[in-house]
Amino acid sequence: MPGDLHTHSTFSDGSVKAEMLPFYAARAGLTSLAISDHDSLLSVRYAYQNPRQEGVELIPATELTAYDYEREHRVHLLCYWPDDCAALQEHCETMARRRNECCLQSARELEAMYPQFTTQQALEYAQDSGVLYKSGIMRALYEIGLADTIYGDLYKELFNLRPYRGKVIHTPKYETVDHVLELVRACRGVVIFAHPSVYHSMPLVRQLAEQGRIDGVEIEHPRNTPEDKEELRQLARDYDLIVTGGTDYHGSNSKRPHPVGTCVTGDDQLERIRQLVKQRKEN
Repeated sequence: MPGDLHTHSTFSDGSVKAEMLPFYAARAGLTSLAISDHDSLLSVRYAYQNPRQEGVELIPATELTAYDYEREHRVHLLCYWPDDCAALQEHCETMARRRNECCLQSARELEAMYPQFTTQQALEYAQDSGVLYKSGIMRALYEIGLADTIYGDLYKELFNLRPYRGKVIHTPKYETVDHVLELVRACRGVVIFAHPSVYHSMPLVRQLAEQGRIDGVEIEHPRNTPEDKEELRQLARDYDLIVTGGTDYHGSNSKRPHPVGTCVTGDDQLERIRQLVKQRKEN
């Protein structure tokens, strides 16, 4: 049976605790699941400590953030079965510190705008991750009654990047794509380029595929365009790339609902990942 290789929990900006996701996966008929929280060792360690729940295999994973400075776009790289190593821990700690600095500054500015809002209330949504995300701030604003959804008009007003800049947005510094790819190599993980359509990253995907620097591409994703999917399939054929699918589940912290199992990875591609992991761990 297939697996959903892209989900998020309260270990980053998801709304559901990690232990609930295998239950959802089992009910959807899946046999494999990756909880791939942003720049987090928590999801990696959770899977290593709980290799099977509800009859579902948990694949250690994290979604690493990078930046394509040439094209000025964020990049997300899914990393499967990385070693729990010092290099990955340092990256996660650095990104946690940078995100907290930015969102705490946003929260302080919001306290001046909305007397009922407190930073402490927003931090209640960061207890599992130790990191304050914009979604946590928005959940606090939602509870107050200032927003009717997490990613609606108020979110755009406060945190938009383009075409106009939001009132309180502060963006953390991201490492380069080269740096993050080297990190994955150091951790002996398998790297899959996540949802290229989301950040208009098709030119970068072509470049990395030609250079042999990615192991695969995430094709089945709710926000990939049909045109990009077709080109990604051709790239996968041309460069023998692994093809994955994932829901990018965030629970209620989503613009549009997509239950676990909406987009999946086939058994044959899961086996390719396992074999590549085995090869790298042995070398």
